[in-house]
Amino acid sequence: MTRPAPADPIAAVATAPGRGGIGVVRVSGPELLPLVEAVTGLRPAPRRACHARFIDGEGRVIDSGLVLHFPAPHSYTGEDVVEFQGHGGPVVLRLVLARCLDLGARLAQPGEFTRRAFLNGKLDLAQAEAVADLIDASTASAARSAVRSLQGEFSREIHALAEGLTQLRALVEATLDFPDEDIDFLRAADAAGRLAALRTRLARVRARAGQGRLLQAGLQVVLAGPPNVGKSSLLNRLAGDDLALVTPVAGTTRDALRSSIQVEGIPLHIIDTAGLRETDDEVERLGIARAWKEIERADLVLVLRDASTPAGGDEEVLARLPTGVPRITVRNKIDLSGEPPGRREADGGVILSLSARSGAGVDLLHDELLAVAGGQPAEDVFIARERHVRALAAAADHCEAAAACLAAPRPALELFAEDLRLAHKALGEITGETSPDDLLGVIFGRFCIGK
Repeated sequence: MTRPAPADPIAAVATAPGRGGIGVVRVSGPELLPLVEAVTGLRPAPRRACHARFIDGEGRVIDSGLVLHFPAPHSYTGEDVVEFQGHGGPVVLRLVLARCLDLGARLAQPGEFTRRAFLNGKLDLAQAEAVADLIDASTASAARSAVRSLQGEFSREIHALAEGLTQLRALVEATLDFPDEDIDFLRAADAAGRLAALRTRLARVRARAGQGRLLQAGLQVVLAGPPNVGKSSLLNRLAGDDLALVTPVAGTTRDALRSSIQVEGIPLHIIDTAGLRETDDEVERLGIARAWKEIERADLVLVLRDASTPAGGDEEVLARLPTGVPRITVRNKIDLSGEPPGRREADGGVILSLSARSGAGVDLLHDELLAVAGGQPAEDVFIARERHVRALAAAADHCEAAAACLAAPRPALELFAEDLRLAHKALGEITGETSPDDLLGVIFGRFCIGK
């Protein structure tokens, strides 16, 4: 589904702020050749770079460079697009942009070029978001996954699922339209088998999208535990730098310290927090309150214990850790206790023994972090966002409800049809087929200007 794009021309500097060898001013809109001729005195051939001088309203030369004209509909936005490629000085680019604005263009809003590409059917919403994800990619794996989404791999999976749901909906509608027929359309067409196959495929897409969300947003990992168990030392070891102050004085860390690392291409945002204990120190107490807030919104909590001393005195504090947040218990300071590094499972959780100071056993932690993140990124992972993951989860829930309805001794076909419709609608939100306009404003408002 496409929506009509606005007809007014828009312009913006399309290269990053600052100085560079080349700078680009991009214009998109209807019938741009008169604007090009006013700026350059030329009417360039389509899709061919042409050397030109850029002229202001008084006939003075602003700059010289290349002009490119992409006539509609064969352009990024589906409209006429013109690029003035000159020297990358901010003053020069502002002058070229001002000339375009004087000739009737208006300044583009953030993401408006890509929004017009979406509205004109050049990209679906998932592909449009992949443009921003490719620009913002912080790892090579994230960049490759964003390219796969931009090329439509994620969208093709969604469309295939939607097509399967459409066929099922047609079958159930036929049954509802002809209730007196002897032929059971659903059983004859193996509706249950088709739905089971769709649910299996949907589960695979959810797994790939879940991994893609981690590539896009990263995993929030919080280091928690009582004072002096080595949280700051572990942060420094993982980050490969002395980011946190390490002293034998309890309560040295009083605020959250953050560092981002990569494990097999997956970004991990490590957060060191104040030691969890009861205290009368007001400043330390505020730091501990912040620590609990970080723990509550963590994707994973590393609960540190001191392997060189008997456990005790901190169980009450550690018992307050949220039960819904995944955790790994880390027994630190094995260089003092004399035990070897290792991994074991107990009480349904993982316990690692390591030394942040010497580095012994830290490789075990890397492996465990990678396992929590879903394993090493596969080459077929596509980038995904939280809203995609939520939409896929909603579609899976509705498919599950539809399967339960169909398996009932006396299926309520109206409810079965409604669950299929809601699953279809959830998938449509990913590609933009059923997305409200206010959602589009939120999504494209986060883009950079010029894209």
